[in-house]
Amino acid sequence: MNSLSPPRARLSIEIVYDLVCPWCFLGTRRLRRALRARPEVLAELVWRPFLLNPDIGPGGVGRTDYLARKFGGEERARRMHATIAEMGRAEGVPFRFDRLRQIPPSLDAHRLVRYATRHGLADAMVDALFTAYFSQGADLGDAGTLASIAGGLGFAEPAVLRFLASGQEGEAVHADNLRAHRLGINGVPCFVVAERHAIAGAQEPEVLERLLDAAIAAGP
Repeated sequence: MNSLSPPRARLSIEIVYDLVCPWCFLGTRRLRRALRARPEVLAELVWRPFLLNPDIGPGGVGRTDYLARKFGGEERARRMHATIAEMGRAEGVPFRFDRLRQIPPSLDAHRLVRYATRHGLADAMVDALFTAYFSQGADLGDAGTLASIAGGLGFAEPAVLRFLASGQEGEAVHADNLRAHRLGINGVPCFVVAERHAIAGAQEPEVLERLLDAAIAAGP
């Protein structure tokens, strides 16, 4: 490395998200683009789970019923999804809402991200889970499906299945979810830079770049 190169700014970025939230998928891809535009920033991404549907049990709920309750009907949801899909194309996010048949509980998927964190692969796991769900319609509530996704990143599937069956990290996910609510976060994604600069929503990369610049200017 050139000894005359300026030191890279180290920033922690907490990402409060849910794996069944399309805005979170879009928002995380926009954050990645913002970081590519700021190569002088050495970012540490910290993934904080948020459970949008904490009451959904094993097996999930039918997509049609869910959309009727949450958005007032499938037609309204279809228009919203078309808008999100158009935005996603600009970020290389291949949304395929037509492949979603049910809304799964996301607890186990969040647990799997924490499992991947132990091996330094949390960022890759989050993107793999988002892609599997929103592009392929994968059931993120199914242990076998989660193990297969993890296998694609080099994890041993039997070990992943044992982890999922153990219930480990479940309490930690619930604790992070509670922490987010206590901090006043009621929508995701939410990005918290350097523990004090926060912004919610799937912001444009340029907006996120300004947030990074503000955090760097404020100093430690």
